Amino acid sequence: MAKNIMIQGTMSNAGKSLLCAGLCRILKQDGFRAAPFKSQNMALNSFITKEGKEMGRAQVVQAEAAGILPDVRMNPILLKPTTDVGSQVIVNGVVRGNMSATEYYKHKLEFVPDIMEAYNSLASEYDVIVLEGAGSPAEINLKQDDIVNMGMAKLADAPVLLVGDIDRGGVFAQLYGTIALLEEDEKKRVKGTVVNKFRGDRAILEPGIKMLEDLCGVPVAGVVPYLHVDIDDEDSLTERFSGSDIRKLIDIAVIRLPRISNFTDLSVFGRFENVSLRYVEKPSDLHDPDMIIIPGTKSTISDLKWMRESGLEAAVMKAVSGGALLFGICGGYQMLGNSVSDPSGVEAGKESSIRGFGCLPMDTVFEGEKIQTQTRGIFKDVEGLLSPLNGQAYEGYEIHMGRSENKMPAVTGNGTVFGSYIHGIFDAPGIAETVLRVLCEKKGADFSKLRSFDIVNYKDQQYNKLADAVRSGLDMDLVYRIIGL
Repeated sequence: MAKNIMIQGTMSNAGKSLLCAGLCRILKQDGFRAAPFKSQNMALNSFITKEGKEMGRAQVVQAEAAGILPDVRMNPILLKPTTDVGSQVIVNGVVRGNMSATEYYKHKLEFVPDIMEAYNSLASEYDVIVLEGAGSPAEINLKQDDIVNMGMAKLADAPVLLVGDIDRGGVFAQLYGTIALLEEDEKKRVKGTVVNKFRGDRAILEPGIKMLEDLCGVPVAGVVPYLHVDIDDEDSLTERFSGSDIRKLIDIAVIRLPRISNFTDLSVFGRFENVSLRYVEKPSDLHDPDMIIIPGTKSTISDLKWMRESGLEAAVMKAVSGGALLFGICGGYQMLGNSVSDPSGVEAGKESSIRGFGCLPMDTVFEGEKIQTQTRGIFKDVEGLLSPLNGQAYEGYEIHMGRSENKMPAVTGNGTVFGSYIHGIFDAPGIAETVLRVLCEKKGADFSKLRSFDIVNYKDQQYNKLADAVRSGLDMDLVYRIIGL
């Protein structure tokens, strides 16, 4: 069986996912076959494997860093929030239904056999498993029957590194307080702490590090710098949503839906110089973009109502009448049709229907079985502004409960309004460049000023940059001793 190590954090967004990705790349560089694992993930950003199974994108990123294909065993439980108190529960890539938080907590121990089957299967094939926790192991109201932090560490007999976020302040209290709230057997699993997201001179930290080691009884395994790497984020805690509102040569506005999902579909545009990718929540922030994207959502009907009530629907249609390109992806695509209906309460647990934007001649009906598939092909029969896509290869994946009449395999639309069910549709070589070239030609701008790049090589460079930063910040000799290598 594989050796292992678990990264737990003092809070959400302490940097666990990136550190796990960094460790996966370091292990790969050092000649080990590593695989990531997170027993339970709560996120709307998901991915479909080649087998048609759904998993969280954080483990997809970590798998890419490890140089292996994403595998649903890396994330056996995925919770996709549908409301503030309920989620769609996905077990080993397959939907088990919607549950309220209370209902899930009553039944979550029933999923332990599924979790351990996935973990043991992975551990039989790799040298090292890099486990990731969720939130904090010291959430004392949730510790009973835990299956993702110390509960998972016990099941896998994994040593733990506890990570604190110094960028938000109070890192010493975070780390010491978390350990203080652990049970004695849990404390013994913590083999070191990590100060993450540090900016400045490490020498200033030394007195605090020595005191922390004395208080906690374990070494500080490293001080990792604030990472300036361009790697896909896990969920809505991403800093991308609060980015600059400066409009560049080509301006793309993304509607930040309340239940936005798979926003990484759009990351490729933000990696071009002189392209602004802005996330918009109110009409006054829309301005006059060259392109508007309505992304995926876990709650199409609810988010469409929000757009209508907030005035964003009217603002978007005004921009389209002024010549802006409008593109909807998955749930955003469904909104562009004539109607969206959920007669069986599949999405929100109650029957509902709503009028769509009316931009595309289609109606969408939600059904019980989710479509989960990878897809690829050649663009054809695309009319209007995006007709230059015809003949190019695309690939991506579909995740949706709704079925839409008159949808085409890849892109539906004409004129300046288009939509697609395919997540990742802009990622294939040349697709984003074609869209941006069209926008430049329409605007009379010089496409060469956008500075295109090779996305595959770019991502690989970012993983290596991440590994270099993590390696420089951690005591890797100590980490390897903790793993048992």
